[in-house]
Amino acid sequence: MKTPSSSSLLALLEAPLDRVSAEPLQRQLCRRIKDAIVAGDLPAGLRLPATRALAQELVISRNTASMAYEHLLAEGYVVADRQGTVVAELRTHAHTRTNASSPPSPRLASRLASLRPSPATTADCTALRPGVPALTQFPQAHWRLALAYAARSATPNTLNYGDPLGELALRAAIASHLAVTRGVHCTAEQVVVTEGAQEALNLCVRLITNPGDTAWVEDPGYRGGKSALQAGDLRVLPKRVDAEGLYFTATDWRTEQPRLIYTTPSHQYPLGTVMSVARRLALMAAAQAHGAWIIEDDYDSEFRHSGEPIRAMQGLVSDAPVLYVGTFSKTMFPSLRLGFLVLPERMQPLLQQPLRELLRGGHSHEQLAMARFMEAGHFVRHLARMRRLYRERQQALRSALGQHLGVPHSIEGGRSGLHLCVRFSANYADVAVVEAAQRYGMAPQALSGFALEPQTQDNGLVLGYGNTPVETMGPLVKKLGKILKGLA
Repeated sequence: MKTPSSSSLLALLEAPLDRVSAEPLQRQLCRRIKDAIVAGDLPAGLRLPATRALAQELVISRNTASMAYEHLLAEGYVVADRQGTVVAELRTHAHTRTNASSPPSPRLASRLASLRPSPATTADCTALRPGVPALTQFPQAHWRLALAYAARSATPNTLNYGDPLGELALRAAIASHLAVTRGVHCTAEQVVVTEGAQEALNLCVRLITNPGDTAWVEDPGYRGGKSALQAGDLRVLPKRVDAEGLYFTATDWRTEQPRLIYTTPSHQYPLGTVMSVARRLALMAAAQAHGAWIIEDDYDSEFRHSGEPIRAMQGLVSDAPVLYVGTFSKTMFPSLRLGFLVLPERMQPLLQQPLRELLRGGHSHEQLAMARFMEAGHFVRHLARMRRLYRERQQALRSALGQHLGVPHSIEGGRSGLHLCVRFSANYADVAVVEAAQRYGMAPQALSGFALEPQTQDNGLVLGYGNTPVETMGPLVKKLGKILKGLA
């Protein structure tokens, strides 16, 4: 057994503790001994001095020294025997390395290589950013009242985990709202409350697919949908979008039969097309015949700017093979992180138990506040106000593009939602335009970045107008025009 006469131990004891520091002496002593053990200055097997001797050497109370040793013993830095305290054998990173070379890179899941990074934006870049609602127009006073109501009506059980499928009051409010506004056929029991739409998409993949299954996605299309499928180790096949939505043929069903199909039929993201009813019915019929399922992402269809609302595909036929996904990120505000999944009626009984194992309840106060916000009519009134505002902003952006962009272009979408798609010649690289725009505080996105297999026509910008005031549209588009002309 090694003795405490080593120079390293003497040096450790000779250095006084800092009595001016706010850090307690016991904690200082623990840290000093830990650091010395990990660095190898106090080797394994070295016997530490008795607490009385240590206290005398450092001019501290014996109780302080004893408590430090007890903490080191609890963490496993030292061991105790009949004769005292001994440094434990630690296989630290520093001791197990065989040479001074850098450690190998950590091994990550191979599926991560298929995930394409989203364009980086800063908090300062907010103008023309797609997918962001009018944050300054949100009725915070009514929301605070809903939160206060949820807090007042809460019971001790509200502080528990809660129902993994979500608070029943919110699930019922969602089912009622969807029936009236979207034509969705469901009961509260079919609704699963999720942490945003992305968790709902991930759930769809986990619940009904196996690694290696084939999935179809719109191309160009929503990156979050593709990421959910890729993270599930699925074979993701891009399907082009035409004037009627996601395009497929009978041959596709024979040679590339999917297990899952992701689509945004009411307002395709990012092109803004609406899937025709003929295409919807054909897609559901084919999916039914081949045992496939459709994810209908109805992310912003509440904001229809002209004509009657486009009804959800889920409600077109009975027993539709559709998993309906929605979110409050666009209708309320993104940081709320509330979304929902409507399970098909025949799937719901089969998934009750698996979902309760996969999910954990939580955010009960926010969910109860959201239910109250909807029940009191604030949600419907807020949507009506935002439709008028977004219609005005969309028209202002469309007018500014016509007046100030200054290069040949075509505009797609705009009948719904919070964004327009602008296509222009490949002579103006959209990625370069986006990079330059960020220097002016703008955050448009490159259309080519939404495609798994970009084609020549996939060059343009996706421009959000939801959180961009009308009076700024002209100056912002003038800057975009200046950028485009500089790339010519």
